[in-house]
Amino acid sequence: MNASTTQLDRTPAPMRATPGQVALAELVRDGTDRRRGAAGTVPASHYTDPAHFEREKAALFDRLPQVLVPSALLPDPGMAVPHDDTGRPLLVTRDKEGKAHVFLNVCKHRGTRLVEGHDVQCAARMVCPYHAWTYGLDGKLLALPRPETFPGLEKANHSLVELPSLEAGGLIWFAPQEGADFNDAARVGEDFDALGMPDLYLFRRKTHTVKGNWKLIMDAFLESYHVTRLHANTIGPFFKDGVTAGDEVGPHLRSAVGRAEEMEGVDLSDMAALRKLVTFAYQLLPGTVIVPSPDYVNVMVLMPQAHDLTLVEDFMLIPEPPATGPEGERARKHWERSWALLDGGVFASEDFRAAELGQQGLESGAIDELTLGTLEGGIARFNAIVAEAMESA
Repeated sequence: MNASTTQLDRTPAPMRATPGQVALAELVRDGTDRRRGAAGTVPASHYTDPAHFEREKAALFDRLPQVLVPSALLPDPGMAVPHDDTGRPLLVTRDKEGKAHVFLNVCKHRGTRLVEGHDVQCAARMVCPYHAWTYGLDGKLLALPRPETFPGLEKANHSLVELPSLEAGGLIWFAPQEGADFNDAARVGEDFDALGMPDLYLFRRKTHTVKGNWKLIMDAFLESYHVTRLHANTIGPFFKDGVTAGDEVGPHLRSAVGRAEEMEGVDLSDMAALRKLVTFAYQLLPGTVIVPSPDYVNVMVLMPQAHDLTLVEDFMLIPEPPATGPEGERARKHWERSWALLDGGVFASEDFRAAELGQQGLESGAIDELTLGTLEGGIARFNAIVAEAMESA
């Protein structure tokens, strides 16, 4: 399967909110507490049935465009990183022209894994460890030992297998199948451009193993009912008495929460001012969560392994690398505290742990369905979007 990669312009992003972001902020300012969906129920089997999980995986994660990594993981030309956690041997590269690609990490000679390890590598070319077939970061076969022993071989016909991909809004998306429609990814990418994500620096990266269904993790970011309770000792106090509004960008969900009384007289199109007053969150189908804080962004990519096991790779993106000297050290300590608060505290110890406890309870068979209140309408809406995607597969 050969596919060309679509590359969007990576010019510096304007720091003006998009019309959709402004519209949500206006709802918050006006005190319009509008949440996605309505109260309802979700069958417990959607989280516990292995057969249901396999249908979801086939319809969503084996078919749809999905976020793989942030652009900040490969900030410069001449970089590559192996990626195995989607269940496929992938290789993400940025070629010498700065274009991002997603390949199968497989040599076209004898099928050997081309690049080993899990860390980002800087190189002008990739050499197979078995027979030293050599590829450029654009996937083209450059050279092979003893070429006379392969009479008639055309190097142009032995490029790496490239999967469809798109770089937009500081995220690298890929699709497992040809013919994928990246239009909705590009549309939501405009919001991330407005947040300055294409120009951010990767400060920390960590993969969590969560013993819970992937949707239980998504659920934590689809409702505000738990925030002042589960997060009482961490971020809960910052969200008291907030107004929440939500909408959709194609199949992707977007929400905003803030305090209306603090927003009077503020230019809501000024992203820097807006981020101090409103917390946005994005739940991208099938399984990515974006949480912009006032001065950094967390990108969490969910990669389901089984109905009760999910890998979550968390990336913390900051405006720029900490400088050297005392000022840089103060900045570094600030980012370390933020990373410890969210990745190690709020996410790992609270949200992910709650997903594991939810899985344990649902597996007992004590309840047949989850009961959702009006503060949890986002969960019902997301489940409906998942169902729609399954029906159209």
